[in-house]
Amino acid sequence: MAFELRQELRLSQSLVMTPQLQQAIKLLQLSRLELVEEVKQEIEENPMLECAEVTDTAEVTNELEAKSADTAELDWQSYLEGISGDYSGKGSLNFSDRVEDSYIDTLSNVSGGIKEHLMEQLKLSSLSGEDIDLGFFIIGNIDDDGYLRVVDENDLDPTVCEDMALEEIGRNTGASICDVERVLGVIQDFDPAGVCARSTRESLLLQAARLPVRDTVVEEIIRNHLTPLANKNYKLIASKLSVTFDDVIDAVKIIVTQLNPMPGSGFGADESRAVIPDVYITKVDGRYVVNQNDNGLPKLKISPYYRQLLSANGGMKGETKEYIQERFKSALWLIKSVHQRRRTIIRVVESIVRFQRQFLDKGVQYLKPLTLKDVAEDIGMHESTVSRVTSNKYADTPRGILRLKYFFSNSMSGVDGSDVAVEYIKKKIKGLVEVENSMKPLSDMKIVDNLKGDGIVLSRRTVTKYREAMGILSSHKRKSYL
Repeated sequence: MAFELRQELRLSQSLVMTPQLQQAIKLLQLSRLELVEEVKQEIEENPMLECAEVTDTAEVTNELEAKSADTAELDWQSYLEGISGDYSGKGSLNFSDRVEDSYIDTLSNVSGGIKEHLMEQLKLSSLSGEDIDLGFFIIGNIDDDGYLRVVDENDLDPTVCEDMALEEIGRNTGASICDVERVLGVIQDFDPAGVCARSTRESLLLQAARLPVRDTVVEEIIRNHLTPLANKNYKLIASKLSVTFDDVIDAVKIIVTQLNPMPGSGFGADESRAVIPDVYITKVDGRYVVNQNDNGLPKLKISPYYRQLLSANGGMKGETKEYIQERFKSALWLIKSVHQRRRTIIRVVESIVRFQRQFLDKGVQYLKPLTLKDVAEDIGMHESTVSRVTSNKYADTPRGILRLKYFFSNSMSGVDGSDVAVEYIKKKIKGLVEVENSMKPLSDMKIVDNLKGDGIVLSRRTVTKYREAMGILSSHKRKSYL
């Protein structure tokens, strides 16, 4: 076979994403809080950008419109429509996926945290010298739940996990296993009971040892039968321990009511999380109005000083002139991208409101099945654009603060042939479980029968899927013997 080299010309189409386009896509997907952080960072890095006063808003808008004629208008919308999938922008904040009743849902930290609480006790303890340093290391590895996390517990046997933790601490500090065990024992005597345990079993045993009256059945259940305890298989425990069923129930009551599997709870968390709406949906004179939440978002404008330098064009040569022009283009693009982002979000949310007006008026029972494609076709955009707009964003509505993704739901057919939103079905299942008799919880089949009475026909398997998606335990595990 002969080989030869030759040149060929081929025509092909490819999508080229400029840095400016990437920035526009990233801004579109950011939440309001993430956008504020992004804008502040750009202001710090670009000398051409400044925060405008409220009175300068008109100046910023006029300047943007005037400069638009000098800058080629890039239709980044068409680029977005040609890109499949979501752009994974990296934000600086993490948000909860729960529906909130207030603007800010903050985990309080009034006590300074479990670590600070233990540090104060360590300073007052009998330990000194190198033992204090070892104690600081141990407490520094305690998580917010009060557990000593130096080894990933996973499916390890608790005894193996506890021994590995001692070895790991010794390896990192240079202390002997005996010294680590001795200092750890001192810290485990601190308040609250069960703190600094290396496993759930150890934490519960530490707490059981401090009960006013020691109960051997309680300690034996914790030591060897935590799995059947979690599964509420009390008959198996009674058989293994050779005690009566009532004895097991009494022991379980003590474990459930007097022991805490998370001894560090109540001391606050190290981080605060917030949910702040990106848009407001309010009803004015019988119609819904959509407004973006601009509170705290800097108003951008071009620096007058550098703008004057560009206009004068004097004294600037070579790299200096090129740098200022490049920064000017970057600043102008950011301003335009923020304005474009605002208009796009408003259009998408207004479309959602048109589809879900009955839900806003009457409640979740009237939540319509809705897809990204429905909204995209309504406003003439691509589905990927709508997906980016609705990601990581919240709306303040008459029904509370909701994720924009909440408005999109698949449907199931009702008895009369009408479509029922999955979110409504989940709410019905949750409602049935909340009012059930805990001594005789509803099985999935019973839930199916109850839903059928409301005109919703589901299979048992579908009910199980929705129940598990909401984190609701099976009827066997929900049953209460107490």
